[in-house]
Amino acid sequence: MTMERARNRRKILVIDDNEVVLKTSSMKLQSAGYEVFTALDAAEGVAAVRRERPDLVLLDITFPEETANQVVDGWTGVTWDGFRIMDWLHHVDDAKRIPIIIISGTLGEHIKQRASASGAVAFFPKPVNFDEMLKVIRKTLGGGEDA
Repeated sequence: MTMERARNRRKILVIDDNEVVLKTSSMKLQSAGYEVFTALDAAEGVAAVRRERPDLVLLDITFPEETANQVVDGWTGVTWDGFRIMDWLHHVDDAKRIPIIIISGTLGEHIKQRASASGAVAFFPKPVNFDEMLKVIRKTLGGGEDA
């Protein structure tokens, strides 16, 4: 890969409490040419958004109770799940326009509808169909990647 191409790689942040999902997603996305960052909870996710400025976020909806009640970015007294992270992203100037794709083992039409209403560009149930997800990622990020 040329230095110019390496500099122009799109960044994807994966936020999920399942380390297997993080590793699998990272490997698939990296092999498709993306630069990937991961976070296990809201605190890590918020820090990674601020530090790495991703072009797209893959986000789980549910997190374990012990991580759901974190104090994150000055927000206290809230339960941090994927919807709360989406809300945070929509209120931070540097993150408002980052597209979000939901990947979740929590099924149900109400979850998909809430994700869509919250601004998610797509919803993928676990286990994720990576071929379909890559199509959506390429389309969302401009489709110009032959990654």
